[in-house]
Amino acid sequence: MLDIKQVRLDPHAVAGALNKKYYRFDVAEFEALDALRKKADISSQNLLAERKKASKQIGELIKSGLNIDEAKAQVNESLAKIEADLEALKQQAKETNDALDNLLMAVPNLPANEVPEGKDESNNIEVLRWGQPRQFDFEIKDHVDVGGTLGGLDFDVAAKITGSRFAVMRGGLARLHRALIQLMLDTHTREHGYQEVYVPYMVNADSLRGTGQLPKFEADLFKLQGDSEYYLIPTAEVPVTNLYRDTIVDGAELDKGLRFTCHTPCFRSEAGSYGRDTRGMIRQHQFEKVELVQFVKPDESDAALDTLTGHAEAILQKLDLPYRKVILCGGDLGFSARKTYDLEVWLPGQSAYREISSCSNFGDFQARRMMARWRNPESGKPELLHTLNGSGLAVGRTLVAILENYQQADGSLTIPSVLQGYMGGIEKILPGEL
Repeated sequence: MLDIKQVRLDPHAVAGALNKKYYRFDVAEFEALDALRKKADISSQNLLAERKKASKQIGELIKSGLNIDEAKAQVNESLAKIEADLEALKQQAKETNDALDNLLMAVPNLPANEVPEGKDESNNIEVLRWGQPRQFDFEIKDHVDVGGTLGGLDFDVAAKITGSRFAVMRGGLARLHRALIQLMLDTHTREHGYQEVYVPYMVNADSLRGTGQLPKFEADLFKLQGDSEYYLIPTAEVPVTNLYRDTIVDGAELDKGLRFTCHTPCFRSEAGSYGRDTRGMIRQHQFEKVELVQFVKPDESDAALDTLTGHAEAILQKLDLPYRKVILCGGDLGFSARKTYDLEVWLPGQSAYREISSCSNFGDFQARRMMARWRNPESGKPELLHTLNGSGLAVGRTLVAILENYQQADGSLTIPSVLQGYMGGIEKILPGEL
């Protein structure tokens, strides 16, 4: 959520900044609501002053000749009207503040100055490329056909069990999928200083509001039926970031580093992706991800984004998967993000780079919604944290990249050397070998 003080100071500047995200901020609506709030506050203060003055009138009325009962009755009549007016103003103020909150909850974060202009992903700017795509001397298959040849990837059975956009993995591919998770968690905990956490796969609405999924993106979520208002998590970002909701972190604790990594399944309705990536594992309703989350001081978040992105890149480099890094333009930037780098892995079956990780700096946008703070030792006062997260990596898409980049002419799949220890020394998966 944006700082309402910043919006009040210069709403037109806020609207101008949001234009980069192709979001129209209604300045007139905001100013009208804020004026109503201010008017209600001033009226309440005036009535409180009248109530205080009226309470002192009993003595004056008695001095003027009224008996005590008549004086009390006259003052009580005035007080009753003041109280009724105060109650009405209190309700008006609540409704106005609720409307202001609802308006601001739907407003995206301001993009960083260095975010490039552009309407969609075609305007993202490449920052670097790593690795050289492999040259094949046989006809390339996509991951669906490679998995089908191996016999370990089945979409038809998954559709029978549940529906479209689900997958069943067996044998060597299921083990390879698990090995990828272990590699990612081990790398981030042993080499990058992250603490592994286990979190619930269901969250309440407050947690989703805190990270920005609600209220705007409810259609993308799976809401559970029952007495409690629970949702399946779209990403581990939600429960992990909410570890510090309504919390004030000591500055010394923050100096030690608040870095968390977490493996969870993720559940998304993909409501806005009708007709896109319907083949294979690129866009599914259920998938696995290893998430990276950091909480930092405000003046450290820009550097932390580069560091976090590098941690995700390290996995791709260990797997020797060619990729590129792009900075998202304003029109492609997420709702809560102020700056995002996407990592896109090379998929020879599509002859294209496809997103495998998004790494974002949210500034204090999420922290303000969650009241996640740290105590500044210099001032002794609580201040908002800055939050960051990124995929380190999306496990299913990493498996897709291995299937396509490590396929062999005879239909087998070579296991990347860094994963062979996690696979019990297996160097290759052969067709039909379950």
